[in-house]
Amino acid sequence: MKKHLKYTFLICTIALFIGGCSSDDGSVFDTPIPDNTGGEDGGDETEEPEVATIVFNEAVPSSNITTASASGEAGTTVTGRVIFTSDATTQRRMYITQNYLGQGEMPFSSFDLVSDDLTKALKADGSIDLDGATKKEIDFSFPLPVPDIDNGEIVYTFWTTTGKGDFRDVTKRLALGAGQITVTVGTGTNPAAAVREFTDIKLFAPAQDGTTESFFSLLNETVYRINVGPEFRAFWDFGYYYGASGDSAGDNASFASTEQYDASFGFAVDGLEPGADEENSETETLNQMFFASSTTIDAAAFDAITLNGELNFIASSDAQKITNLSVGDVVEFVDNYGKKGLIKITAIEPGFNNNDFIEFDVKIQP
Repeated sequence: MKKHLKYTFLICTIALFIGGCSSDDGSVFDTPIPDNTGGEDGGDETEEPEVATIVFNEAVPSSNITTASASGEAGTTVTGRVIFTSDATTQRRMYITQNYLGQGEMPFSSFDLVSDDLTKALKADGSIDLDGATKKEIDFSFPLPVPDIDNGEIVYTFWTTTGKGDFRDVTKRLALGAGQITVTVGTGTNPAAAVREFTDIKLFAPAQDGTTESFFSLLNETVYRINVGPEFRAFWDFGYYYGASGDSAGDNASFASTEQYDASFGFAVDGLEPGADEENSETETLNQMFFASSTTIDAAAFDAITLNGELNFIASSDAQKITNLSVGDVVEFVDNYGKKGLIKITAIEPGFNNNDFIEFDVKIQP
């Protein structure tokens, strides 16, 4: 499937070094926070570079440093550091997002971890697995790459969770955070925010066993089979089906939010709802999404939209499914996280068979 993301964040491979992780008997603050000062007299001592550091201490929240900043030059790196010390809470995962030039927060996991305590770095969803660390005291230092730009900001957001979290919702099973490190280049002025564009997305009529590519994620423009597993449940936004309960006179080509999909489709898709033996199954949620047929935007107007602000007119409906779609239709939507967007239907192969499909383009706010 051909996919295109018009304005994507620029990331080069980043080395993330974990230093100063102490045991539960020690203190994460055994490694002092750099203060950019030299010797008492400013003598021959080499001045230490300032390190952009965020600090969260559950026991002493007055010591928290929730934001930090650094200036960078194109093509170089700046040093960032995150210190998370919990008391009563167990930290099991760390989530990191990157917002490049105001184009929206995206999962950030392009790094290597080098640590005696943490040999397996990532969970399947891209979060950092803290099971190999102390889970109470975490101290990460790492270089942040500065892309080749003249002006703008790159914002990194960090938080830890007590279980499986959500890159688009920092409150989900939050342990500590969220904190931000902002890297400024030049004036720090970002260009006007463009819409994110996905083209030629193809979803297939579903199989009950979850083996068909029937669901789509607006987070990472990826088509999903439900049987990839529950690690990706927070990624799934909506799915495709044809007909209602196999009734050819029913809904025909249709979208439904992940939350309402089983009810709309008329069958329970294996793995869509959490099983009783899954992590956090009792508090798991599925994404809502609200659809409406556009009365003001046709296919040509859809093609002309380029900027984030051009989607502000969209208002949320109450409908978590839309049915009887046809080629050329434009669908307005508001997703689970408040982002507004449009879907243009470009092709439909009608039918209930698993090789029948719908094809479409998407424009969504960053």
